[in-house]
Amino acid sequence: MNADLEALAEAHGVATRYENWQRQETEVAPESVIGVLGMLGVDASTPESVRTALAAARERDSADRLPATIVLRNGTGRALPAPAEITCEDGEVRRVDRLPADLPLGWHRLRCRDQEVTLVVVPSELPEPPDTWGWMLQLYTLHSAGSWGMGDLGDLRDFVAGSAGAGLVVLNPLHAITPVRPVPASPYSPSSRRFANLLYLRVADTAEYRRAPGELRARVDALRPGATGDGLIDYDAVFAAKLEALELLWPLAEAVDLDRDPGLTDFARFCVLAEEHGPDWRQWPERVARPDAPAVRELRGDRVAFHVWVQDLLEEQFDAAGEAARDMPVGIVHDLAVAVDPGGADGWLLQDVLAMEARTGAPPDAFNQLGQEWGGVAWRPDRLIETGYAAYRDMLRRIFRHARGLRVDHVAGLWRLWWVPSGLGPANGTYVHYDPEAMLGILALEAYRANAVVIGEDLGTVMPVVTEGLQRTNMMGSAVLWFTRDDEGGYRPSAGYPRNALASISTHDLPTAAGFLAGEQVEVRAELGQLAGPVEQERASWRKDRDLLLDRLRAEGLLDGDDEDVVVAMHEFLARTPCRLVTASLHDVLLERRQPNLPGTFDEYPNWRIPLGPDLTGVLADPLFRRVAGILAARLPGRHPATRGQIASGSGGGSSSSA
Repeated sequence: MNADLEALAEAHGVATRYENWQRQETEVAPESVIGVLGMLGVDASTPESVRTALAAARERDSADRLPATIVLRNGTGRALPAPAEITCEDGEVRRVDRLPADLPLGWHRLRCRDQEVTLVVVPSELPEPPDTWGWMLQLYTLHSAGSWGMGDLGDLRDFVAGSAGAGLVVLNPLHAITPVRPVPASPYSPSSRRFANLLYLRVADTAEYRRAPGELRARVDALRPGATGDGLIDYDAVFAAKLEALELLWPLAEAVDLDRDPGLTDFARFCVLAEEHGPDWRQWPERVARPDAPAVRELRGDRVAFHVWVQDLLEEQFDAAGEAARDMPVGIVHDLAVAVDPGGADGWLLQDVLAMEARTGAPPDAFNQLGQEWGGVAWRPDRLIETGYAAYRDMLRRIFRHARGLRVDHVAGLWRLWWVPSGLGPANGTYVHYDPEAMLGILALEAYRANAVVIGEDLGTVMPVVTEGLQRTNMMGSAVLWFTRDDEGGYRPSAGYPRNALASISTHDLPTAAGFLAGEQVEVRAELGQLAGPVEQERASWRKDRDLLLDRLRAEGLLDGDDEDVVVAMHEFLARTPCRLVTASLHDVLLERRQPNLPGTFDEYPNWRIPLGPDLTGVLADPLFRRVAGILAARLPGRHPATRGQIASGSGGGSSSSA
C-alpha cells in the first residue's frame, strides 16, 4: 500500500492490516481503505487528494489545540496548554491551570483560549456487581392468557414476580420498530435504539383500557390475534391488532405535552412521516429528508401526540416490570444492539453522526469464510468527538431509565467495528477504530448513575484489550459453556471460568442444551444446505464434542454414567463456576431443541419467530424450571452477595475485582 495512503488511514483510525481469526496478519486492499475513508469525509481517490488530506491531518494533529471532547477518568488530571475555565455540570465554575484530579463525575464544559470543549469525567471502574443468578429470556417467546400473539411487558412483569428467587432477568433487545408493515422479526435490526417496541405493550394494562366502557373494551378484546397455522409468531398480525386497539383507546388518553421531551417528539414525527411516506426515510420527499427541516418542525398534530402517548404507555409498563424486580440484586437487564437500520428512525434523526454509507459486519472466519455484513449502520467516531458524544450519551440514558443492567452486543465494537464499503462485499471491509476511553468511560458513567451493571458480549475472537478493559472497569464479560475451552479444545473445568463474567450454557445464536445433545444443529443445517462439510463429517465432529462435554461433567462428578440428567448436570456445572452472574435459559430448562436464531439463514429458518411450548403458567410450574432454579440459588450461601443498596452506596470507582 502507498505510504501516504497508509499514513492517512492511520490518522483517521482506519486499519490497513489486521490479525485474522487464524492469528495471521492480513493486509487490507487499498480500495477498501479508500472507500472507508470516503465514508469519513476524507477524499483519498487520487494520489493528489491523498497528499492534500494527509497534510490537513498532520496540520490538525500538530496544532496546539484541544480535541472537541476530553474524557478524563476520575482521580486523574491532565495538563492544559493555557489557563482555562471549567463550568461543571452543577454550575460551579473553576479557573485552573491544568485539569485537576478532584473534578466530580459528569458532563462539564471547558474553555481554554478560544476553544470551548466537552469535558466528561467518568468512573475509573464500576462498583463490584453482586454474586447472583437469573434467567435469559427471549421475551417474545412467552405467551399467556393475557398476551396477544407474543410475549409482552405484562408477561415480563409476571415472569419476574414468579421467577423462583432469581436475581436478574436478561432480555433480548426491545428497541423500537418503524410502525409500518412488514415488521422485521430480528430484534437486532432496530429502527431506533433510544425508544421501545410497541409490539411489547400490553393493551389491557393501560389506564385507557381500564376506564373504557364495556362495549369499547369488547371491541379491543376482539382484535386479539388468533393462533397461526404454523405455530410461529406473526409480527405483522400482532402489530396490526395492537395499533388498531391503541387507536380505539386514543380518544380516552389525557392531553400529551409535545414540548416535554423534544427527542421523543422528534421520534413521533418520524413515525408519522413513515406512515405517510413509507418506512425508509431515504426515499421520502426532500422537504422532510432532515429532522430539522421546516416542514418537519411544523408537525405537531394529533398523530404526533398519539405516537408520544404510545411510548409513554411503554414507559409505564417498563416501570411496572421494574417494580416487580425491585428486590432483585440486579433486576432487569436490557440488550443493546450493535447497530441500527439505516432507513429507520435513528438513521433519520442521527444521520449527521452515523456512517450512513457503511454497513457493519465481521471479517472472514472459520464459520463465515466470506465474512459477514449485518446491514446496520454505526457511529462515525469523528462526529461523536465533534458533538461531545451527545447522541451516544442520550441513547444510554434513555435505556437506563428502565434497565438495571445492559448487555452490550458485540462489545468489541466500542474499540473497533468492521465497516464494509458499498458494493465490495463483507470480506473487503476494514476496521474503523473508536476511542475506547470515551466509549467505555461514558458507558460506565451512565451505568453508574443508573446504578446498573454492564455485561459485554465478548465471544469469538476479540482483542485482549477488550477483555482487559471490561475487567478494569468491573464490567462483565460472557462465558458460554460451548465456547469456554482449554488449550487442547476440551471443556474448561468449572473452577477455571473467569470471575467477572456472566455464565450461560448457550446464547440465542447457538444450539440449545437439548438441541446440542441431540445433534439438532447438524440435522437442521444439513436440511437447509448450511453445512461447511459433508454431513457425516459434521455428525462425527458433533459426537466428539458431545463426548468431550460428557467427559468434563463426569470428571467433576456430575454424571455417573446415566446421561438422562445431562441438562441438570450442565447447570450444576455452571453453579460451580466463580462467575459473578450465572444464568439459565428458558429454552434449556424447557428442553426446547430449536434455537431462536440460526445465523446465516433468513427465510429458510423461522428466526426469532419460535414461541416456547408451554405458556407462562406452564413455564413457572415446570419441574425442571424449579429444579434448576434451586441449583443456581444454592450457589449463593457463603458468597455474601451485595444488595442493590450496597451497590448504590459504592464510591465512584468501586472496589477492584479479582481476576
